[in-house]
Amino acid sequence: MDDRLASIVAHARERFPMAVSQAVEEFGEVSVDVSRDRIADLGKILRDDTPFELLSDLSCVDYLDVNASDRRFLVAYHLSSPKHPYRLRLRVWIPDGDERCPTVTSVWPTANFHEREIFDFFGITFEGHPNLRRIFMPDEWEGYPQRKDYPLGGTNVQYHGAFIPPPDVRKQPTTTTGYPGRLS
Repeated sequence: MDDRLASIVAHARERFPMAVSQAVEEFGEVSVDVSRDRIADLGKILRDDTPFELLSDLSCVDYLDVNASDRRFLVAYHLSSPKHPYRLRLRVWIPDGDERCPTVTSVWPTANFHEREIFDFFGITFEGHPNLRRIFMPDEWEGYPQRKDYPLGGTNVQYHGAFIPPPDVRKQPTTTTGYPGRLS
């Protein structure tokens, strides 16, 4: 890890000793686990006191049946700087049954649509979000299709009365060459 990035993480751990974990470097990227109640506060410090003025991405992963129930969803904040070569990932674990996290839209306005997408697909409620509603799925859609416990098929879909067969009985698409999945 770069010395400058190590000092940034050390500064964050000084400010929030119980809320920020030790940095982990994997595959050339640095990650820090942050308690969900401090994510916005830490974001303000990283935006104002360090070069991380850009939230370049916000993603979510469902770890159903992999972790304990207090670590089901992982919300990852990918920070970068247009002026410096630093990248940092802040990871917030969300427990099963308490799918909420404070919004960071006041810190990074780019979080607006990212948080709406995570809400739409995973059901994580971002408290304090200015306009938290579905962004891709219809308003009347029931459930969260990116959760691992969401049915893959073989059930009536809540949209336009469509039916999606289970994955094991779906036909492979054929092309003009007659070979499944091959483009002509």
